[in-house]
Amino acid sequence: MRAFYCDHFVLPLPEGHRFPMEKYGLLRERVSAVVELAVPAGATMAQLAEVHDAAYVRRVLEGTLRPDEVRCIGFPWSSQLVERARRSVGGTIAAGRAALRDGYAANLAGGTHHAFQDRGAGFCVFNDVAVAVRALRAERRLRRCAVLDLDVHQGDGTAAIFAGDASVFTLSVHGAGNYPFRKERSDLDIELGDGAGDDAYLSAVERGLGAALAAPPDLAFFVAGVDAFEDDRLGRLCVSTRGMRERDAMVFDSCEAVGAPVAVVMAGGYARDVRDTVDLHAGTVLAAAARCAPGAAGIEGAAADGVGAARG
Repeated sequence: MRAFYCDHFVLPLPEGHRFPMEKYGLLRERVSAVVELAVPAGATMAQLAEVHDAAYVRRVLEGTLRPDEVRCIGFPWSSQLVERARRSVGGTIAAGRAALRDGYAANLAGGTHHAFQDRGAGFCVFNDVAVAVRALRAERRLRRCAVLDLDVHQGDGTAAIFAGDASVFTLSVHGAGNYPFRKERSDLDIELGDGAGDDAYLSAVERGLGAALAAPPDLAFFVAGVDAFEDDRLGRLCVSTRGMRERDAMVFDSCEAVGAPVAVVMAGGYARDVRDTVDLHAGTVLAAAARCAPGAAGIEGAAADGVGAARG
């Protein structure tokens, strides 16, 4: 299975910043023996502008964001932020292409579901899944798509971007009392209370998947946040490691049952010990890789996938 990464495009953060940037490099190391790693090309201005206001994209690229926009994103602006954000979106576009070809693929970043058409928010600059959907549609690679967002925080930006678009089903299973505190309306939102635990969480996921995949999509984007985990600092849903593994299997089983390829993106994870976050993310990626058909196309397909350089 092909997996795309951009962790070597380092985003400088102030000391003590709560975002666990180190998880991405550790995740790549954990899965490197099993997946075929490649570096994606950055998303282009034209691709970004298919989803985001062109004026907002220019402010990001040129470093002219207003102070309130920077605060809302939660990262200080830098040229490294721009390159990292473009590559992260490019990884999801490339993963979508690879999944359509091979059945499964992953972006070892992405899941930036809080970015809206005209602004970033919650550690999200651009909405990678939304840009990927529009890019793949423009390439005539897909018509119907499902976004299976199982991060503990609602995919509010994604819901808003695709509101009224019947070709994209947006599912969000998330904490009712968690960020964002002003929710948007997905095609299906399933909210859970603090301390929900495995049974309630998995029941919600099962119900959501049934609805999202009732009309089989050409491609499913699995926003595979692991912040529902019981020792996550921000999640509060108290789902065990076993529950998280069962969730992943449920997603893959359900997509296979309707013949939908799966592109996995990482989204959130804020465990008290970053190694727990890495273990959970790696479990998702390795479970997908185990299901990917043997003999999938090799690195020679890099140009078709929008790959800048292959490594690993």
